[in-house]
Amino acid sequence: MRLSWGLLLLAAALGGAGAARCPAPCVCDNLRAHVLCLNGSLVAIPDTIPELTKKLDLRGNSFSVIPAGAFLATPYLTHLDLQHCKVERLEEGAFRGLGRLVYLNLASNSIALLYQESLDGLSSLQQLILEGNRIEEIQPGAFGHLGSLTVLDLRANALVYLPDMVFQGLQVLRWLRLSHNALHVLGSEAFAALPALRRLSLDHNELQALPGEALARLDGATRLDLGHNPITYVAEEALAMASLRHLFLDHASLQDVAPDAFARSPQLRVLDLRENQLQGLPPLAGAGGLARVSLHGNPLLCSCLLRPFHNWLTRARVQAEGACAAPPALRGRPLDSLKPPEMRCSRLWPPPSPSRPSEQPRAAGSRRCPQGCVCSPDFHHGSCENRNLQKIPRDFPGDTRLLDLRRNTFRTVPPDAFPGLEELVSLHLQSCSIRALQPGALRGLESLVYLYLTDNRLSTLAAAAFEGAPQLAYLDLDRNAFTRMPAGAFQLLPNLISLHLQHNAIGELAEGDLAGARGLRWLYLTGNAIRHIAPAALAPAKMLEKLQLEGNHLVEVPTAALRGLSALSELKLSRNPIKRMGDGVFLPVASSLQHLYLDNTGLEQISPHAFAGLGPKIRSLYLERNKMSNIPDMSNFTSLEILNLQDVPFHCDCQLLPLRRWINKLNLRVGATCGSPAEAQGLKVKLSTTFQTCPGWGRGEAGEANPEKTMAASKPSKKKRSGKSPARGFNKSRA
Repeated sequence: MRLSWGLLLLAAALGGAGAARCPAPCVCDNLRAHVLCLNGSLVAIPDTIPELTKKLDLRGNSFSVIPAGAFLATPYLTHLDLQHCKVERLEEGAFRGLGRLVYLNLASNSIALLYQESLDGLSSLQQLILEGNRIEEIQPGAFGHLGSLTVLDLRANALVYLPDMVFQGLQVLRWLRLSHNALHVLGSEAFAALPALRRLSLDHNELQALPGEALARLDGATRLDLGHNPITYVAEEALAMASLRHLFLDHASLQDVAPDAFARSPQLRVLDLRENQLQGLPPLAGAGGLARVSLHGNPLLCSCLLRPFHNWLTRARVQAEGACAAPPALRGRPLDSLKPPEMRCSRLWPPPSPSRPSEQPRAAGSRRCPQGCVCSPDFHHGSCENRNLQKIPRDFPGDTRLLDLRRNTFRTVPPDAFPGLEELVSLHLQSCSIRALQPGALRGLESLVYLYLTDNRLSTLAAAAFEGAPQLAYLDLDRNAFTRMPAGAFQLLPNLISLHLQHNAIGELAEGDLAGARGLRWLYLTGNAIRHIAPAALAPAKMLEKLQLEGNHLVEVPTAALRGLSALSELKLSRNPIKRMGDGVFLPVASSLQHLYLDNTGLEQISPHAFAGLGPKIRSLYLERNKMSNIPDMSNFTSLEILNLQDVPFHCDCQLLPLRRWINKLNLRVGATCGSPAEAQGLKVKLSTTFQTCPGWGRGEAGEANPEKTMAASKPSKKKRSGKSPARGFNKSRA
């Protein structure tokens, strides 16, 4: 006879027959079927989690890879949280068996690529959070098994290109979040398979024109966010979205809008054009249903040139928000307060005449697929993976956009190796034993955005190899044979955004190594042998946002090399033999730095002013597994979301009392443990009694809750958690 779910839970809660033990260092609430394994040092998914668990929280561990079938032992899961777990790869079938899962959070990991079967088995999933990873490319079919998904969050990744049909299978998706990527190429059919979509967020990307053809597939979308893109002009009938009601084009670079730009979006009610470069607008006669247009922050010239627009506002009863910037007599006047006679002509402010980008259609040729390869006309893909080829095949269809040639033995890429592939966007040449990329090898690949050369034998590169591929934005050279940076190789790559040179044997960064890489944002150099970085080595990359130097041979923070990097938000120096840090070592990037990794360096001493200049901007600080016994005052780090002090041998005497008081006020799990004196060794800093003999003890401590009372392991309460559990990636607890 089958037990009901309630009876099974009761049996588990009472420790009846079949009740599973709670794996260390987890906390299990069997009555609610919740398991928390927060901020520990887990490197694999525990296999002893109770089978009937419904909610599993694994935040802040170190899994690296989620293997196939990782959760087969917990088939009743409905909620799974894997934030801040250092996940780099999802193996095919990683979530197989989780047919009841409705919520999956994979935010703030290091996932770079989504494969077709990565998310297989999640037929009931409704929310998928992938924010803050390193996803550079999504292969069509990756979401094909997520037929119940309503929210897909891909914010803050590294996407540049969306291929056709990339979201195929998401039949009930209502909100697609693509903000804060680097998108500047969208396939015309990128959004073709999203019949239920209501909201699309494309703000904070690199779109230079309104992607009208791709957006026209979204008949049901009511809100479109396109703000913070470098769009300069909205052309005639540029937007054909039948249900669109709210359009955000704020903080772009708009200089002009065509009169009938929105004629094919008849339901448009709110148009946000704040903070652009508009001196005026024509009557937007095509937008018959418009109720409000916001123009705050534009240099509006309220001369006679603006009268037609002003008259149209009155006739159409459209509310306009904004104020005049010129002429001087009208500066600051709200648009809705103007009268036509005040708007006089003046030869001092000529009408704007922005250059309007033109588009020239390109005919795509069509040829047969090379023998032994597979070509997909629907996805515009070609694949010759693992065919034991020794020469790069030709005669792919001219409209091929993704070409997969991995795991062959080409050894060299000759000049003009890819003729007739002007539309190719993504080229995969991983594990091909390539020793040389000859001059002109990529000639003609004028649309190429992604180039993957991982796991080859390259030791040098010449700039001429990239001739004819000016749009290249992502270059992956991980695990090759470089002993130094390929100096000057990036001169012909003005659009390079992301450069991967991890796990090579590079010994130093010299001046001129990054010459030409003026648009570089992410530089990955983990796992090399870098001992020295010249002061001007990073100077060409003034837009650099992420610098990963983990696992090198640096003995000090490269302060001089950080000068001029005013946009740097993430710096990884983990696993470098940095024993001491002096005063002001992060001052050059203090105004922008948000994430700082100093774990596993063997740090013995930190100067009292080492963190000078850092403060409210810092969101995460990793100092775990070091050797210092104290740390400087960080009381002005008011925005911390993650602070990791695990496995640091703090000397818990009166000098540490300010730190103890500070971390006790934080709503964070920090993992700080006493290394000495002997009577406190192994205790959490928060729980040590050695501070009770210190002068001033009792001021501020009297009102603290008894830490022992906050740990009801089987009954999690709504009070703040004390931090008694082992910690690894210490997330802020939110009410």
